[in-house]
Amino acid sequence: MTSQTTVRAPAATAAAPARAPSKLGAVIRVTSGNFIEMYDFFLFGFYANQIAAAFFPSTSEYAALMMTFATFGAGFFMRPLGAIFLGSYVDRIGRRKGLVLTLGIMASGTALIAFVPGYATIGLMAPLLVLIGRLLQGFSAGVELGGVSVYLSEMATPGNKGYYVSWQSASQQVAVVFSAALGYGLNHLMPKDVIADWGWRIPFFIGCSIIPVVFYIRRSLQETQAYLAQKSHPTFSQVMRTLTVNWPIVTAGAMLVVMTTVAFYLITVYTPTFGKSVLKLSTEESLLVTLCVGVSNFIWLPVMGALSDRIGRWPVMAVCSALAAVTAYPALSWLIAHPSFGNMVMIELWLSFLYGSYNGATIVALTEIIPMQVRTTGFSLAYSLATALFGGMTPLLCTWLIEATGDKAAPGYWMAGAAAISLFAVFLVYRGIVKERVAVN
Repeated sequence: MTSQTTVRAPAATAAAPARAPSKLGAVIRVTSGNFIEMYDFFLFGFYANQIAAAFFPSTSEYAALMMTFATFGAGFFMRPLGAIFLGSYVDRIGRRKGLVLTLGIMASGTALIAFVPGYATIGLMAPLLVLIGRLLQGFSAGVELGGVSVYLSEMATPGNKGYYVSWQSASQQVAVVFSAALGYGLNHLMPKDVIADWGWRIPFFIGCSIIPVVFYIRRSLQETQAYLAQKSHPTFSQVMRTLTVNWPIVTAGAMLVVMTTVAFYLITVYTPTFGKSVLKLSTEESLLVTLCVGVSNFIWLPVMGALSDRIGRWPVMAVCSALAAVTAYPALSWLIAHPSFGNMVMIELWLSFLYGSYNGATIVALTEIIPMQVRTTGFSLAYSLATALFGGMTPLLCTWLIEATGDKAAPGYWMAGAAAISLFAVFLVYRGIVKERVAVN
């Protein structure tokens, strides 16, 4: 053991000067997979109506849309499994190799959704294959965000972890902007009936064509110094044992993530459907709103991540979750009473500010409260549980809430409830029962 440690240390030291000037390149390489993941997720939400018609035919448009969003949500229930099995693999064999593997699994799911024929061609096999594609994406995504966030936290310069880790989420916003702009362009270039028939597949084909480039980029990643400095790496059973001992931290971490995952899927994936189906805006207007949200998120995430480096994580998280809890429903209620493109932009930008600010501090906080030896698995499990139980179900539940209550602003209740859970978790982690453990880690 001693000789192995002696050999490894000089290698890590020798590699450090070569990597130091290329921090920006490392950030781009590691977050490229995040771009592909969110690009596909957003497309699934935006083209929900077309996907419903192609794969889930029904006499009821509402029923077909619910089936589509149920399939979208099903992928999130694979995330905890991906977090446990792929996360333990990453903690054992390294951040770089694990991130290449997750990209391969994600690519398989994306290709399946892009190329599977519709229900009219292959019958029940069509929705089944789409579901399998979503399950593969979910399994991969279970550790993708955790692996990227941990990598960024371990490569960050001292005192700047919040800023570095925020680029995990910021890369997703690039995908939102790109996919929204692409959809906007297609709606101007192609007739609506053509888009409904087969044109909606074009963005998915483009995503498939980008994947080989991302593979090439990510393969050039170098392992983090923090991982190389570890004298030993846990086996699967050791990971499970450590997670069991630290279940209060994982649970509290999942509660911290509830607001950020619900808010994100509400203001990005669900926004196009909300704009078209509820506010009766045009497709182009709904896409422009989403594009504005993506740009706003991209700005606020690193800004507030950097602010959390200066004033601490918990003040940012507490203020933003409290504001979301008290303003989400009133804001959407006002928008329903005064529906217009300009008003929707204004309300969505307010929700974007709350999301970007809270997320900018939360993701790095999650990397800090999880024990080092199981950091990828613990982070991924906490994030995946919150996303599976809350965030991933947001489009489905928002659609159901509006139908069940008759209140078009009902999604505001969902976001307010999520914010209240996370506000409680902030005090639980930084002022409550797991405070001592957080201070140690």
